[in-house]
Amino acid sequence: MATGTLVSLALYFILMLGIGFYAYRTSTDDVSGYMLGGRKLGPGLMALSAGASDMSGWLLMGLPGAVYLSGFSNAWLAAGLFFGAFMNYLVVAPRLRVYTELADDAITLPEFFERRFEDKTQLLRIVPSVVIIIFFTLYTSSGVLAGGKLFESSFGLSYELGLFITAGVVVLYTMIGGFLAVSMTDFAQGCIMFVALILVPLVAYSEFGSLSELMAAASSVDPTLVSVTHGMSVLAVISALSWGLGYVGQPHIIVRFMAIRSVREIRTARRIGMSWMFVSVIGAMSTGFVGLAYVTKFGLQLEDPETIFIVLSQILFNPLIAGFLLAAILAAIMSTISSQLLVSSSSLTEDFYKIFIRRDASQKELVLVGRLSVVLVALAAIALAYDSSSSVLSVVGNAWAGFGAAFGPLVILSLFWKRMNAAGAIAGMISGAVTVLVWIYAPFTIGGESPSSVMFELAPGALVATLAILIVSRMTKAPSDSITSRFDDMEKGLTEG
Repeated sequence: MATGTLVSLALYFILMLGIGFYAYRTSTDDVSGYMLGGRKLGPGLMALSAGASDMSGWLLMGLPGAVYLSGFSNAWLAAGLFFGAFMNYLVVAPRLRVYTELADDAITLPEFFERRFEDKTQLLRIVPSVVIIIFFTLYTSSGVLAGGKLFESSFGLSYELGLFITAGVVVLYTMIGGFLAVSMTDFAQGCIMFVALILVPLVAYSEFGSLSELMAAASSVDPTLVSVTHGMSVLAVISALSWGLGYVGQPHIIVRFMAIRSVREIRTARRIGMSWMFVSVIGAMSTGFVGLAYVTKFGLQLEDPETIFIVLSQILFNPLIAGFLLAAILAAIMSTISSQLLVSSSSLTEDFYKIFIRRDASQKELVLVGRLSVVLVALAAIALAYDSSSSVLSVVGNAWAGFGAAFGPLVILSLFWKRMNAAGAIAGMISGAVTVLVWIYAPFTIGGESPSSVMFELAPGALVATLAILIVSRMTKAPSDSITSRFDDMEKGLTEG
């Protein structure tokens, strides 16, 4: 590895750890500070933190690789995600910020569900907590695995060492600084990703004399790559757009809404976050398309399309800048890992330890347990990722749909429908998750194809969950006066905010 690249990566790691120590001195004295930053995030910090923790390596590797292979038909998926993120800010963020504080300052999503419906059985706390811990451990392992492969393929280090470097740095700043450290590092990582996704396609484009030359080079591979409709049936478009439905059910994203300083600042955060996402997604798609034209023009060989960002970085820039650009990939991976670690740690601490082991635990004890939980989940993730041929990624690929179907309709209706009750919430959560699993693994076909290849499993899962919540809530006892009164207080808080 070139010295310049090593210097860039070292500076990146030092920056992340420095932020962690700063956050430790600022806001980690109690559980609310450690797990939610004391609900003091500014709009810019919240917006870029949500964006960076959302996109992961998909933005710098997955999406450019998909465009490289199949062209601009992937714009439908990007559009679905963009619209889903926008609606998340517009519809969910204000109400969730107000309601979680009214619900006795609920820190985790399962805690909010339990208090929103005054669930005495604790099922609305236990079931979602189990789902979060299991799926986020798998999610985290996929990020650690990606980090290991990046170090192996780009830096010439062993895969196993790459696992421990990736996980070790993330664990250190997450364990030390908690939610504030995660949010601040996400902000820095979001800025790095943003710059990289502008810089790489622009510099690659400068290698062409004109736009027509670039289009001709790409079209020489396949003329249909420039079409947004080629190979896309109406059902395929709907399936791609339905990815956006998953945003509402992603705990590591919506927890950011709970942490912003005030509901009034969400509009500013939305403008910042959506602007960041728009430019970043355009940059990622441009990287894939311009990269294809570049590889074609200069007769290069590319074994894995998802490495096009890495290849362009190494060819077009000196080692010092290339190291910065490779750090952007690490930033994408690590920002998501840290968010998932913290959400898992929050559930282990607040929804298990505090409820079942030590109800009278002090704030310092809970913060210590939270830190130890970060290490525990990280070690489990490393163990799952230790075999580079692990099939964990196939499970993680369905987690977005699982979270979206299990939690999405539950979150939306709990914030907008006063008549919803605990029975409906449980029915929706379970039916949504089960539908996703059946859709993926069902022993039947639709038109000779598996259901998941016909329609992304999130759409039917969300539909079934929504129906289950509406029907079961109507068929069972109406919520108590105290529940409806708190709902009214939430509506009032929105008006005052």
